[in-house]
Amino acid sequence: MSTAGACIGWGQVRHTRMRPARHAFVYPTAFLMLPMRRLQAEGASADLAINRRAWFAFHDKDHGDGRSAAEGGALAWLNELLQQEGIRDAQGEVWLQTFPRVLGHAFKPVSFWYAHRPDGSLAAIVAEVNNTFGERHCYLLPAPQYGHTLRADKVFHVSPFCDVQGEYRFRFMRTQRGGHEQVVARVEHADADGPLIDTSWSGSLQPATSAALRQVMWRFPLLTLGVVARIHWHALLLWLKKVPFWRKPAPPSLFVTR
Repeated sequence: MSTAGACIGWGQVRHTRMRPARHAFVYPTAFLMLPMRRLQAEGASADLAINRRAWFAFHDKDHGDGRSAAEGGALAWLNELLQQEGIRDAQGEVWLQTFPRVLGHAFKPVSFWYAHRPDGSLAAIVAEVNNTFGERHCYLLPAPQYGHTLRADKVFHVSPFCDVQGEYRFRFMRTQRGGHEQVVARVEHADADGPLIDTSWSGSLQPATSAALRQVMWRFPLLTLGVVARIHWHALLLWLKKVPFWRKPAPPSLFVTR
């Protein structure tokens, strides 16, 4: 990443279901893009609240195995995960794309960890997925490249309107446009009959200054609560469209799918 410090991403979430009934939506959103090693080494700035109460904040315990900052926080968890999976060259910056905690409430359907080598190339990407049942699972994508498609078998229940089968196809991009860094995370779910759902989460980055954070609060005062409300609203719409409903299976025995 060319941007050095903690950033706000201004962008949108897109979702399109192809079958058995077409269903699509686009929502504007804001998110965090955090240089985790830098924040650990230099400490948090006065602008972004980290591990403390605020309207708009980041808390380590919302990620990974929930360990506190005193225990090394989410970055220590990620470092251990990568070591356990044999990825030992991710010693460069680790950027985390995630939703914030808002008014003490946190729900993050997915967060992306971009782990770099010292030369700036990507060593791994971890997609950290949460469902509305309080369960969490990680998809580890080793040796990724921006602009290339990466695949992982779907093993974790996310929506009652999607069976746990098929595969995810991930594609990540990073570009410069108008003097700002642009990030795109695209995830396609395909099953035996072909593409089923296409989603993307994209945005333009700017420094997470006090002014930028105030702007987020004015535009999205209930950001994460809105995410949960929209999930249930669109579930109702899918039910009305008579999309088949799948019961939640037991979570996978392994926490990480490679």
